[in-house]
Amino acid sequence: WGRRFEQINAFEKLLAEELEWQARDGRDALKWDLTGWVGSDMHRLWLRDEGEHSRGSQVGNRLELFYGQPVAAWWDAVAGLRVDTGPGPSRTYLAIGLQGLAPQWFHVEATGYLGEGGQLGLRLKGEYDWLFTNRLILTGRVEAEAWSDDDPRAGIGSGIGEVTAGLRLRYELRREFAPYVGVEWAGIHGDTADLARAHGEDRHDRRFVVGLRAWF
Repeated sequence: WGRRFEQINAFEKLLAEELEWQARDGRDALKWDLTGWVGSDMHRLWLRDEGEHSRGSQVGNRLELFYGQPVAAWWDAVAGLRVDTGPGPSRTYLAIGLQGLAPQWFHVEATGYLGEGGQLGLRLKGEYDWLFTNRLILTGRVEAEAWSDDDPRAGIGSGIGEVTAGLRLRYELRREFAPYVGVEWAGIHGDTADLARAHGEDRHDRRFVVGLRAWF
């Protein structure tokens, strides 16, 4: 993520952080995680899109559109909208957050949400790169989400919901093009786990992944 915040001349950028196939217990999936921006160093429009398809149908997608401005060296404040779609009803949230680089080049995203009926949410994401060589890089990532109230139709329970942690080892054939392999662990907790159990879903899963990281 350090490279994403370099002072570069390009006016826009699209990064496919993850385009991958995940081998899961009985439910393989295609997953994507995209980040893009357009604008200048002082004023940017940001896009985040993350979702997955499994068994030929879309399991879920989270689309976020933000306006962002720098508030400190390597840190941006962002505000905008989040739209969740999937097999259930769609949901729209107001969103505000911070993203940037903590000491030791640790990338952090913290985003808060306000939905219908006063539903409050918080999503945290942290990521770090270990460089074995200039081309061989191991990325560690942790994500967690929590909500204030139950929303059974959207599969959301109060408290901490899904937490994922993963390691992905990539080889940069070019800086813009890097295949990778990895493993990811996912767990669903609290009231969200009760909703998942009621629908016959696993609360814990280990996933082996093969994918591509690319940017344009």
